[in-house]
Amino acid sequence: MLVEEIARGMTGRLQLVEAGREEAFLPSPAVQNHASILAALPGGTVACAWFGGSLEGKADICIRASLLLPGAPGWGPVATLSQDAAHSEQNPVLFPAPDGRLWLFHTVQASGNQDTCRVRMVELHREDGRLRAGEGRFLDLPRGSFVRAGVQVLGDGSWLLPLFLCVPREGRKWTGSHDEAAVAISRDGGQSWTLDVLPGSIGCVHTCPVPMGTGFAAFFRRRQSDQVHRATAGPEGTGWSVPEPVDVPNNNSSIAALRLGTGEIAMICNPVNAAMSASRRASLYDELGEEDDRPDADPEGGCVPIWGVERAPVALCLSRDDGRSFPLRFLVEDGPGTCLSNNSLDGRNRELSYPWLLETADGALHLSYSFHRRAIKHVRLAPGWRDRLPRLQAG
Repeated sequence: MLVEEIARGMTGRLQLVEAGREEAFLPSPAVQNHASILAALPGGTVACAWFGGSLEGKADICIRASLLLPGAPGWGPVATLSQDAAHSEQNPVLFPAPDGRLWLFHTVQASGNQDTCRVRMVELHREDGRLRAGEGRFLDLPRGSFVRAGVQVLGDGSWLLPLFLCVPREGRKWTGSHDEAAVAISRDGGQSWTLDVLPGSIGCVHTCPVPMGTGFAAFFRRRQSDQVHRATAGPEGTGWSVPEPVDVPNNNSSIAALRLGTGEIAMICNPVNAAMSASRRASLYDELGEEDDRPDADPEGGCVPIWGVERAPVALCLSRDDGRSFPLRFLVEDGPGTCLSNNSLDGRNRELSYPWLLETADGALHLSYSFHRRAIKHVRLAPGWRDRLPRLQAG
């Protein structure tokens, strides 16, 4: 699709494209829309949040959200949930808490310097068919803390917030070379947090935990663009193992995973990696045009991040062994996946990236992902989707 066609389609209206499959481009006033997340709200409403503005890392990037009400023909009006004119606000996380309150966590960073990031927490309220944000506050976590996946509620009611840490290197620019996985736990409803860094996790980011019978399995995007990695912890969310690779390639782009009603773990991702592609770019923020004379971070003691590997296809991968392997894979959408530029207006970006998935009480799957960084695409798959989606060959 051309950029102009995508823009014209950003009405939020659901369209039946084939039996059991509805699609929509969410409405947004921004020209760049990325990093969406979905959440089920009481009464059958589905919420979607993402960040939007002109270009990732620019100060006009802020958090947006829309609601899909039960029986509605499409997504409702867009709300702006953050307004820091000096910082780029990214990676929203929606958390419907057990007490019925709805929370938003998101990152706040200076330009492309992810190692300056802080995490903000704000309560959301529903008002006239849209979400409204309160004042919010920053969490007592170190600078460089970054979020992407949803909060897990532990057996004692504590909250486990998945994190990764963008570790600063004195006098040098952040490149992702020393990023590592972590979780934070709050026992007082988000007022205070304790941080736990996973051992041997350099390069593992976007921590995405999924409950299993004996605790948690977490899955990770990899800066090295090799394989999705997996680690486990006990039911208290502590005692994490060293992350190890599973059989799904990763392109240094986001993944998401959840436990389905069938008991399987579903992962949505782009199953490609650097060994499968020659595409490379200098960094994630190489188009911001801001002067910074600092040298890049020295990768010694860390890793060498790989950027630019194609971000397509979008695939659903299923595991029946708690995420040790994902032999069943289904194609959601394919395309060139070109991501050598973040620009959303010149047509060079063709990525289908940062997917999220949600299973609702009716057994449907709701998927969202960035479509060429111009729009957030929503796909609703009716029950029985695995009999309709094309199969992908594993390996």
